[in-house]
Amino acid sequence: MSFVTGLECHLCGKAYPAEALWVCSECLGPLRVTYDYAAMKGVVTRALIESRPHSLWRYRELLPVEEPKTGFYSGYTPLVKADRLAKALGVRELYIKDDSVNHPTFSYKDRVVSVAATKAIEFGCTVFGCASTGNLANSVSSHAARLGLDCMVFIPNDLEPSKVLGSAIYGPKVFAVAGNYDDVNRLCTQLADRYGWGFANINLRSYYAEGAKTMGFEVAEQLGWRFPDHVVSPVAGGTLLPRILRGFEEFIELGLVSGKLPKIHAAQPAGSSPVINALEAGLDFPEPVRPHTIAKSLAIGNPADGFQVIASLKRTGGSGVAATDPEILDAIELLAHTEGIFTEPAGGTTLAGTKKLIERGAIKRDESVVVVITGNGYKTADVMRDRVPESIQVGKGLKDFEAVMAGTPELAGR
Repeated sequence: MSFVTGLECHLCGKAYPAEALWVCSECLGPLRVTYDYAAMKGVVTRALIESRPHSLWRYRELLPVEEPKTGFYSGYTPLVKADRLAKALGVRELYIKDDSVNHPTFSYKDRVVSVAATKAIEFGCTVFGCASTGNLANSVSSHAARLGLDCMVFIPNDLEPSKVLGSAIYGPKVFAVAGNYDDVNRLCTQLADRYGWGFANINLRSYYAEGAKTMGFEVAEQLGWRFPDHVVSPVAGGTLLPRILRGFEEFIELGLVSGKLPKIHAAQPAGSSPVINALEAGLDFPEPVRPHTIAKSLAIGNPADGFQVIASLKRTGGSGVAATDPEILDAIELLAHTEGIFTEPAGGTTLAGTKKLIERGAIKRDESVVVVITGNGYKTADVMRDRVPESIQVGKGLKDFEAVMAGTPELAGR
């Protein structure tokens, strides 16, 4: 049973039917899905959710589809209690929400694409595609292959080779555009309008974005139906952070969780930080920047939902923080050394930001914090190539090994 009532504009509130619409005809604001929460009360319960398989579809009444078509193993990723990392950062209680192991393409994008691909089928789209900095292209390509959809993905032409391969392996048409993500997105908006193709993060964006709420649902459920004191999320186009908040708010609306909302904080790389710049300048809408950062999955200079991110931070009393490229690399290494989790630079950005927020007192040392890790480090392993030691060369005999041990100061005496 679907509880969707339609779409409404984020800015002016104008109502629309639940169709393949994404922008308000009155004010050009983005559209969001609306639901009949009163009808859900008493139907959507903790017991019902807990009885279902561990995927994002355990929350299906709160998602805008008639019947799930893909993503049956996407979502419900681990919430790792990171005690060694907490000790290193000097905070009482820290968790990693680890979407670097999401199925099938090892990033948070598998949540949103599961919903968008299902809607593409419901709307009868002949082509499914996206504008992407890498992870979204991987996920769109994979889910399209599973569903037998024709697929076209558009990426900047300087993307990491492993992410290009991670899309191409599924058999889509991959278009490498001469420009940055904002140029790619502009082209795809024109194509969506001209050809009517289903672009996950453009004309299907109203539905795609709803998949991101499931991260908020999972954090609350995995903590035992409660909220942490803080959540730190990366920001690229701005889809994720406001929907984590919406997920928390919907759980409160349905009586599934009570208590004070967490403070939600935004982390961006210093080389692509339009939201942080806007916060520091006291603006409600971020001004575009030209990205230059190793965190390519966050290199979006004109975030579509940037104003929603800023509004979410203000509503929860959260803040924003930018991390330099060296700080991002340090954080990737710290997470790997303390918790055995290898994240890409987007996750390094979030953790580096968390460290700064603790140091400046925005996150108190006796409070709890969830750090959102959105992608897998094996996709961008080259960024750490100069950060790891070379292998120790050794012969194949025991004496060869013992000679190396004796001649290596950090190993001698073990």
